[in-house]
Amino acid sequence: FHLHFTPTSASWLNLVERWFAELTQKKLKRGVHRSVQALERDIRAWLADWNEHPRPFVWTKTADEILDKVAAYCRRISDSGH
Repeated sequence: FHLHFTPTSASWLNLVERWFAELTQKKLKRGVHRSVQALERDIRAWLADWNEHPRPFVWTKTADEILDKVAAYCRRISDSGH
């Protein structure tokens, strides 16, 4: 068992951002909404399903994998000549 000390508000915010990304990926990007009411109905239906069948987020990468990817990105953009 490992203790990870993170700011409470930051970890909560990360989960909220991840949840909105899930909504966007699974519902909004794939949908066609001809009105605000249709968009709202779709979001409410997705919310109802999410609440009826909640599922935890499963992180698939380790912190080291994420940091390596960020470092590679930083190297790439710093060498871009801009």
